[in-house]
Amino acid sequence: MSTNNEEPLGDVIRQLLRVYGWEPRLDEVRLINSWPKVVGPTIQKKTLDLHVEKQVLFVKLDSDALRQELSYAKSLIIKNLNQEVGKEVIKDVVFR
Repeated sequence: MSTNNEEPLGDVIRQLLRVYGWEPRLDEVRLINSWPKVVGPTIQKKTLDLHVEKQVLFVKLDSDALRQELSYAKSLIIKNLNQEVGKEVIKDVVFR
């Protein structure tokens, strides 16, 4: 007797990511990769570093004025980045 264990490859990969706990890290990478699309090329050029820790996106910028300006749009940036990934990956952004 043979059994049919066929599953779509995408489903198997998602299961592996979930089982090994890699899904949150992959979501963080997707979020970081969506930064240029969300903020545009001008802000991307002034961005020195991005990383996520405990659902907080840390953004290192080369301009104090831009840092201040982006702090006013923080909630919109969070919403748009999470929307790009399709789930809530971050809850806050810290501009440095």
